[in-house]
Amino acid sequence: MKNYSIILLGLGVLLLLSAALSVCVGAVKINAGELRSLVAYRLSISDEINFTRQQEAVLFSLRLPRVLLGILVGSSLAIAGAAMQGLFRNPLAEPGLIGISSGASLFAVLVIVLEVKFLTIAFGYHALAIAAFAGACITTFLVYSVANVGGKTNIATLLLVGIAINALAGSFTGLLTYMSSDEQLRNITFWSLGSLGGASWKTVTSILPFVVIPLIGLPLIAKQLNAIALGEAQAGHMGVNVSLLKKLIIVLATLGVGASVAVSGVIGFVGLVVPHILRMAFSADNRLIIPGSALLGATVLVLADLVSRTLVAPAELPIGILTAMIGTPIFMYIIFRERRKRNWN
Repeated sequence: MKNYSIILLGLGVLLLLSAALSVCVGAVKINAGELRSLVAYRLSISDEINFTRQQEAVLFSLRLPRVLLGILVGSSLAIAGAAMQGLFRNPLAEPGLIGISSGASLFAVLVIVLEVKFLTIAFGYHALAIAAFAGACITTFLVYSVANVGGKTNIATLLLVGIAINALAGSFTGLLTYMSSDEQLRNITFWSLGSLGGASWKTVTSILPFVVIPLIGLPLIAKQLNAIALGEAQAGHMGVNVSLLKKLIIVLATLGVGASVAVSGVIGFVGLVVPHILRMAFSADNRLIIPGSALLGATVLVLADLVSRTLVAPAELPIGILTAMIGTPIFMYIIFRERRKRNWN
């Protein structure tokens, strides 16, 4: 555990450096001295003003909420992916397998295409995010209910039902996309590619409770996930309440990922790839993988967002495109690695 603490500390420092870099780089540049002065002034540590008012406005109104949103979204996607891989005992598992992303997409597309006015009147700008979060929860509940037989949930059945519901949600999303107008199609495309462009302090505070609960809860059950790796029967003999553990992981993953997809759109591969990087670099112990994934996932998304908003400035590249570009080669490597290990033909 001592080595794990050092690794986690290193990942925490890496996240802080990434966040500092991200708030400093952009159309309005802020150097290290100006950043230090800005933070000290805002915290009332110093009265020295070594920055411009423009830099202050850009940092606190635009970049800081965007970086914080990236940290929340990246950490929730990665920690949920790590927990799912532990639960399914499958390195290719991710939150999307139980319908979280497809459900959120379906409900978001429903709101865009059908222009559900009562939601817009009731929730205004947040109508799309609330619909997406509701879709993630409803789809996950449906998958779990169908897979649950006699109060017991078999992991293989859960996986197969998840695939079926994902396909069904995907077909309805495709049908709605086909029916959409040109403007609606543009909105659907931008939402589905993922972006942190809508970040604000209001967005950050709205998803904060949904992300903090899994970030605290999932590391606490890492030891039980290690027992699951030996098999459900063995974990039961070791005193683990397997049924309760499954429900906890599904609920916590749905909370974090559902809220993240609702505000940022669909950002793929973070939940799949980040736990693997840690597993290949250090250990398969979930006491490291679960909290480490949260820190590394946040770092990856903060850096990906930095690239997305500076690479083609003043335009912005959808962040989902970048994570797919990075994640696909690693995903292929994982498949070939598993193929060699299990001697697939």
